[in-house]
Amino acid sequence: MNNNILLSAIAACSLFLLSYQVSADTVTLKDDHPDRYTVVKGDTLWDISARFLKDPWQWPAVWNVNPEIKNPHLIYPGDIILLKMVDGEPVLTLARDQDLTTPSTPTTTRQLPSHTAEGQPIVRLSPKVRASRLAEEAIPTIPSDAIKQFLKFPRIVSKRELDNAGYIVASADGGLISGSDDKVYARGVEPQEQNAYDIVRVGKTYHSNKGWGNDVLGYEMLRIADARVTRYDDPSTLVITKANREVLIGDRLLPATNERELNLNYLPHAPDNKVNGKIIAVLDGVSRIGQYQTVVVNVGLQDKIEVGHVLAIYQTGEKIRDKVSSSWSSSVKLPDERAGTLMIIHPFERISYALVMEAEKDMKVNDSITNP
Repeated sequence: MNNNILLSAIAACSLFLLSYQVSADTVTLKDDHPDRYTVVKGDTLWDISARFLKDPWQWPAVWNVNPEIKNPHLIYPGDIILLKMVDGEPVLTLARDQDLTTPSTPTTTRQLPSHTAEGQPIVRLSPKVRASRLAEEAIPTIPSDAIKQFLKFPRIVSKRELDNAGYIVASADGGLISGSDDKVYARGVEPQEQNAYDIVRVGKTYHSNKGWGNDVLGYEMLRIADARVTRYDDPSTLVITKANREVLIGDRLLPATNERELNLNYLPHAPDNKVNGKIIAVLDGVSRIGQYQTVVVNVGLQDKIEVGHVLAIYQTGEKIRDKVSSSWSSSVKLPDERAGTLMIIHPFERISYALVMEAEKDMKVNDSITNP
């Protein structure tokens, strides 16, 4: 992990933890919570918190920063999580049995003079070895396999972004299909600092409601190939550096997304504003939704949604006919029931990807989401 990114994450986490302590009185412990737990490989912060707290996402509210431990927000296998009560409130602390700093090994050397011939004191320097754990060894907030697909794609763009994107108009050999190492021509490609582009194709179109002609929330773009501009003009010339499938006339061009750091240390927190939305799709196309599945929700940046926001999922109550009523047309809608919890992992303008963290009941598309 890039050191600057790591330091920024730690600094942000520290500030957030300090501001979050005011809400610790809302945290509820599980009835069967342990007093201590030893971290093992494969654990996540969410899983560990679920052993102590009724709502695992609230772990930042009860985490106590230990000034004696460097990088206290990085937890490793073998570390011990302790639950204590401070002024009547639960507090989680971290204990480590060993100091990671290894003292230098004494060596036998011949006696050297303490001063130079001119009478100046001689200062002797001895090398020291210090062992430290890598950030990559620390346990993540959520399982890495759950979000690996978000390193670069899928990618959602707005109608405005799609309309302004460049597009392939022809291939150098006059064919309709192009592949790796082929030269193609494109229009609408503006000069930029980097000359790398993603060749993409529209996949799913997400609407605010079902049906044709409804308001479009965003377009999911499928990554077809990588390309490099060799000449900016109208049309511009590009070389396809790597193709995942055939490139067709009309495929769009978007500035390349750099390989993002795989951030597994999301900081869960509740939105400050009221959120009301729905699950509108599941990425893998299944009808029933379970833990660690990625869903698409119809709230985004314009709704003040941000990475790490936690929302409750409510199973939409069925509408049934009242068989007891004397009226044959009488019906009643059953109440919505809480079914799980999700966390926002990638918000876009009007839409977001979210990961289902807890699944208490079966969930499906059109279930509601709101503040936890």
